[in-house]
Amino acid sequence: MTELQYIEVKSKLTINKKVVITTHRSPDGDAIGSSLGLYHVLKSKGLDVSVVVPNAYPDFLKWMPSEDVVVDFEKNRAAAESLIYAAELLFCLDYNAIHRTGDVKGSIEAFKGVSIMIDHHPQPDDYATYLLSDTSASSTAQLVYEFVSSLGWEDSIDDVVGQCLYAGIVTDTGSFRFPSTSARTHRVVALLMDKGLQPHLIHQAIYNSNTENRLKLLGYCLSQKMTVLPEFKTAFIVLSDEELKLYKYQSGDTEGVVNYALSITGIRFAAIIKENEENIRMSFRSIGEFSVNQFARENFNGGGHTNAAGGMSEATLEDTVAKFQALLPKYKAELNAK
Repeated sequence: MTELQYIEVKSKLTINKKVVITTHRSPDGDAIGSSLGLYHVLKSKGLDVSVVVPNAYPDFLKWMPSEDVVVDFEKNRAAAESLIYAAELLFCLDYNAIHRTGDVKGSIEAFKGVSIMIDHHPQPDDYATYLLSDTSASSTAQLVYEFVSSLGWEDSIDDVVGQCLYAGIVTDTGSFRFPSTSARTHRVVALLMDKGLQPHLIHQAIYNSNTENRLKLLGYCLSQKMTVLPEFKTAFIVLSDEELKLYKYQSGDTEGVVNYALSITGIRFAAIIKENEENIRMSFRSIGEFSVNQFARENFNGGGHTNAAGGMSEATLEDTVAKFQALLPKYKAELNAK
């Protein structure tokens, strides 16, 4: 966004304006953290703000301040549609294409007001009135901080806002392990700490809140369900709907599991492939130059970042796994490149 556009946006964010913040399907830490962080800032400025998510998100994110205001479109469709219909401004956080919002897609496409996209994924679609897109940013939460700062509203960033934004930053950087972590990222975190943020409390809330079933599912994934293919420097995990139900699967229970496969010495590409009642969902991770964003876009109707992406399949679990494995020879040279 240009300086002039920030001035225009700020002029529209006035007291009592009806604003709805939206994010992508299967919201993660960055989606919820950036949404609630922005929610608190706009509320402090007197706006009438709502947050709508396409579907449920993990319990380990439900400690965030004002989490109870979030409207789940899948569970409360009428209420969510009513909020979007009545809104004057719509924020689109952490998604670069409307189809990533699932069933909320129709309501967003029908929206006639001013829309503002804040996102860090590559190749954003041209659907928003204003666009803040920066693929070099570690997370959308980082961009929300920079957006608020550029509006001259840093006075509204307090410990509450900091908790939400830090949750987005720490989860989307893999606790600052991923290449997207920059000096700029750490400077934002330092500024949040100046506002009262205590990072260790956020880490405890996110990473030390496992259920017994979640840990048992992790053990099962690693000991029974992981396939390693050294010739393709690939490891993947496959879970059926029946297996997930056996461990009383809840949204977020497999968050981060794919990174264990990627941590194996010599592995450059990892995937987790999960079956649910609707379709097959996949998470891809890579090390180095191999682009899982491109892999997901080309083969599984997905996308994301160079080293972290997702995809989906309408085929059966068996056919999806067969397709995944059949694709690997095509990418063998890239996966084995030094």
